[in-house]
Amino acid sequence: MHLSYCTNVHPAEDFDGIVRQFDTYAVAIRRHLDADVLGLGLWLAAPLAAELAADAALRQRLRRELDARGLEVVTLNGFPYEAFQAPVVKLGVYHPDWTDRRRLDYTLDLARVLVDLLPDHAARGSISTLPLAWREPWDAGRAGAAARMLDELAAGLAGIAERAGRPVRVAFEPEPGCVVETTAQAVTALSGVDTEWLGVCLDLAHLACAWEEPAEALARLRAAGLPVVKVQVSAALEAADPVAAAEVLQGYVEPRFLHQTRSAYGDAADDLDEALERELKGPWRVHYHVPLHAEPAAPLASTVPVLRAAMRELLATPEPACDHFDVETYTWGVLPQEQRPRTDAEVAAGIAAELAFARALMSEEATA
Repeated sequence: MHLSYCTNVHPAEDFDGIVRQFDTYAVAIRRHLDADVLGLGLWLAAPLAAELAADAALRQRLRRELDARGLEVVTLNGFPYEAFQAPVVKLGVYHPDWTDRRRLDYTLDLARVLVDLLPDHAARGSISTLPLAWREPWDAGRAGAAARMLDELAAGLAGIAERAGRPVRVAFEPEPGCVVETTAQAVTALSGVDTEWLGVCLDLAHLACAWEEPAEALARLRAAGLPVVKVQVSAALEAADPVAAAEVLQGYVEPRFLHQTRSAYGDAADDLDEALERELKGPWRVHYHVPLHAEPAAPLASTVPVLRAAMRELLATPEPACDHFDVETYTWGVLPQEQRPRTDAEVAAGIAAELAFARALMSEEATA
């Protein structure tokens, strides 16, 4: 099994910026963990992915930069096409979607890059991507266009694997508000895809926001023959009593990300400020990736219990249901002011603490 952390927490959009990321954060995180090697779930913006895909020498240089710092990559985050910054905010992160050839080109570029970054011991690579599209607009025509793109994607991945000698699989990540929000929707929307190359990225914060039970969700995917290609080890924000927690919740409202909010009774809002305004009946779970190792401010909680239950199910068998686990807490920069790290060193220490939490949990569940 491979554990990494997702670098979209501090995105850079060019080669030099990626290398600065390594030096500013990744090396410090590896030292905090006293690890010989640190896994990265690397995020590459589309223009940089295209540049790397077209230049073998540049890919080799990136591999050398990783090796020199004790870093390795088996998985890429291919969900955001561009950085989470103005004007690409809120709904912008879902574009281009899987009806658009730019999304196909970007994902195949990532696969071409990844096969040259894989460490020698890695059997395969993985790329997570958005769950087809935001739910609106969506109709039979768009669904058909996406299906054709996925067929091309599978064929492209097969060709890359034949040339490189190792496969890269693409994982569609159910997310609140999208065409695929739940595992049941994944089963419906992805029926008929080539499961040798395509599967699901199970984000455990998203699973919790959908109020899904991990055992039932994983059984549903197994029954449908949809592989769990990648797991995002993440936890969402939970409010048992949103009325009592309204003032604290207001501190989590911010302009950069959507924080889709789901009630245990099925009510839904596309953002936290909308949920507060509408006073949805509680309890709530909010699409806000909170640090795994630290409880949010009272009276809020996190969905770490759901994460624990999911990891137990994923690791319960002699052959784990997945071998790529990526810690994704992209909200370090948008936490309420009093919880936000003030320096790069504090960010690195926080990410290291999350990885230590995840590593201990995986070891505990794998040996249970």
